[in-house]
Amino acid sequence: MRATANLRERGQSVWLDNITRALLQSGALRRYIDELSVTGLTSNPTIFDHAIKNSTDYDADIREKLEEGKSGEELFFELALDDLTQAADLFLETYEATCGVDGWVSLEVSPLLAHDTRATLAKAEELYARADRRNLYIKIPGTQEGLPAIEEAIFAGVPVNVTLLFSPEQYIVAAEAYLRGIERRIAAGLTPDVSSVASLFISRWDSAVTGKVPESLNNRLGIAIGKCAYKAYRTLMSSSRWQRVFNAGARPQRLLFASTGTKDPKASDVLYIKALAAPLTVNTMPEGTLKAIADHGEVSDILPADGDDCEAVFGEFAEAGVDINALATKLQDEGAAAFVKSWNELMGVIVSKSAALQNAI
Repeated sequence: MRATANLRERGQSVWLDNITRALLQSGALRRYIDELSVTGLTSNPTIFDHAIKNSTDYDADIREKLEEGKSGEELFFELALDDLTQAADLFLETYEATCGVDGWVSLEVSPLLAHDTRATLAKAEELYARADRRNLYIKIPGTQEGLPAIEEAIFAGVPVNVTLLFSPEQYIVAAEAYLRGIERRIAAGLTPDVSSVASLFISRWDSAVTGKVPESLNNRLGIAIGKCAYKAYRTLMSSSRWQRVFNAGARPQRLLFASTGTKDPKASDVLYIKALAAPLTVNTMPEGTLKAIADHGEVSDILPADGDDCEAVFGEFAEAGVDINALATKLQDEGAAAFVKSWNELMGVIVSKSAALQNAI
């Protein structure tokens, strides 16, 4: 049995963190579903930026949409929705077979709306309606500015992938925003069956402390963060407040491990996949990491609900001078800024490619 199938058997969903037109048209995504047990997909502006900039796969569609008078952000969302609705259709069988637990794809709202709850909610509702796919998440950052939009989107019945979480504390706050949305739906007599995942970024922790701590601590902080977040997740799921909404028909907001490609060339290319094999979670991984775990990865230990040794590891980093709480805030702030930078670069690619295609006519 491949390690990807083993993960699924042990209760963890394997998702792909990539989307390109070529991935769809070549049949590669279909093969990943059939052969590598892939049951979902995530995307972000950087992925689309690279896909559009580094290929001619989108040129014909861009020309057509330019002739329709579309440009900039409007044109981009047309392209993204074309790709993601195709992907959602490929995962529909999984979605239906799992009663909506799995088989999801994700589309991100513009990070430029991060400080505007109403605008974020309006765009989330618009994109979800335009996609017209039950198995599409709208990604909203779990920053302080994004939390009200998460609650409102859930209350409005829009499935949400809460992104840009870096610590157990940030995860808990985002989970509570989701829960408030569900509780409000129950109080209003609405169905509480609105799905969500909470995406915790892993590898950036280790990149942030490399060279600043003893070598013996290299590549250990991200895993410890994941373990402690998993402990918090399992604790929340067993609390009386969550049990009440489950009894009313709600479903858990699953914890999703993101940014799980290994950055350190000296470390295992499946480091974070093996260490964070945890039931009731999702691991979304880059294409290279997916192929690596399928080719030579092995899954032996399953992460215990108590988080294993995460607190002890935190103590070692504290002794080495790492303020984990301060670093979590810094990583989320930097991540939000990087999202804006990626979005602006993507819009720049759309503008430059549009101009080039128009001049070539």
